Parts: sequence; C-alpha cells; structure tokens
Amino acid sequence: MTGADRRRRKRAGWPLVARYLLLLAVLALTVGPFLWQLSTSLKGPGEDIYRYPPSLVPHHPTLANYAAVARVIPVWDFALNSLTVATANVLTNCAGAALAGYALARLRFRGRRTAVVVFIAAMLVPVESIMIAQFLTMRQLELNNTLLGVVLPGCIGAMNVLLMRNAFTALPYEVEEAAFVDGANAWQRFVRIALPSVKGTLAVVAVFAFIGAWDDFLWPLIVLSDQSKFTLTVGLNYLHGTFADNQRLVAAGSVIAVLPLIVMFACLQRYFFRGVGEGAVKG
Repeated sequence: MTGADRRRRKRAGWPLVARYLLLLAVLALTVGPFLWQLSTSLKGPGEDIYRYPPSLVPHHPTLANYAAVARVIPVWDFALNSLTVATANVLTNCAGAALAGYALARLRFRGRRTAVVVFIAAMLVPVESIMIAQFLTMRQLELNNTLLGVVLPGCIGAMNVLLMRNAFTALPYEVEEAAFVDGANAWQRFVRIALPSVKGTLAVVAVFAFIGAWDDFLWPLIVLSDQSKFTLTVGLNYLHGTFADNQRLVAAGSVIAVLPLIVMFACLQRYFFRGVGEGAVKG
C-alpha cells in the first residue's frame, strides 16, 4: 500500500469517527439524565448525591426510596389514573385518527382539502392559548374534576390524523379498486384492506398518544381538584415542596413514571420502526 493510499484511507475514516462521536454525544444527552435519576433513586441516605466528582454507581444500592415514595403519596393510585387516561387516549386517537385519515386520503367529498388545511392550522396553535377555552368548555359540560375531562381535549390529535392520512395516501389504489369491483363498501375496504396495511403508522400514533397523555402535567393540574383523581405527573409534585425536598424520592418517582413508557415502546418498537416504510404492497 502506497503512502497516498494510506492518506486517502485516513481521510475517509474521519467522517466515520465524527459520526460515532456525534452519536455518543446524542446518547449521553438523551440517556444520561435517566441514568442519573436511576442512580440517585438507588442511593441510600448515607451517600452524598451532590459530591464532586459525581458518582454514577451507588456504593450501597437500596430500593428503600421506592417504598418511601409509596408511603409519602398514593403513587399506585396516581399511576392507575394515568394509565386509565393514557389508555383511553390511545384508543380514541387510534380509532379517530385512522377513520379521519382514511376519509381525507380515500373518500371524495366537498371540502376535503379545506379539512386538511384546518388540521394543519390546528397544529400551529399553541395549546396554552386555548387552555382557558377548554377549561370553560369542560365546566359547561360538568366534566371538571373528572378523568373524562382530562381525556376529552386530546382524544384526537391533529398530527395523528395527518400521519394516518399520509399512510393511507401511500397505499396503491389498485388494491382497493379490486375490492370495490368485488362489491366491498368503504367500511369493508377500510377494515380489511387499508387498516392492516398501516399497522406501523398506527403504532406510531399509539406511542405518541400514550406518551403525550402520560407526560401531560399542565392540563390535569388545571382541570382536576380532587387528589384521588390526580394523575401521576401531578401527584409526583407532592414529593418536593417547602417542607419536603428529598431528591432521592423525586428520582425514584421519576423512574416509576418513566418505566411504563419504556415498556410501551418495547412492546411496539417492531411496528414503530415499520412505520417509516409504510404503504408498500405485500406479496
């Protein structure tokens, strides 16, 4: 190998090294905070969590902080409320977004393009700007301080509708035309042909809906006043305050709140990554 070849190979290797360094930096920024919270939640009262240099590995790991969280607040009741809200949000978003997306992509009706523009415009409106109107609406419907009042404003997301529309648009018309010739109506074509072909995008919608409902803090804080109906994000706020600010308990509560999201994504990751190439015809 000549010197010119070695220099050429060395220059070609630098982009690969830079790429891996960038990936490691992104990994540290995304996974690092969770690992730090997990480490803090496992440290006992004898360990200094503010020491420098910081120690990521606990010297005497303990699960006592998780038991203490359950003694301070009814964390499992809050988690059940959050699970109820998140499950309802997933079901309504998957069903509503799939139906609306199919109608916008496949059905011909007056005002279809206008409806698409309305959904796009809805994504541009900040949630905080309409929260007062949502609260007044829930109060007029007598849904304040109910879990239904938490679910209703986010039961169908505009972004989810557009995601499903794009997935249905990518499907070949020939498949549905053959079913139409065989006498299948719009509902049969939707359930038996179109919907099974977009499972990946449906999984993406389910993951986004679950994460959005599980992590939501501001809207449940506004609409709920009864502590027995608090969601987990609102309930965990009681772990730190004027007279109680144990960072080990806060970290343990944060880990408890994150674990369902990890389980959710682990169960749907196979379909989630399939959503990138959605719409291909299967032989």
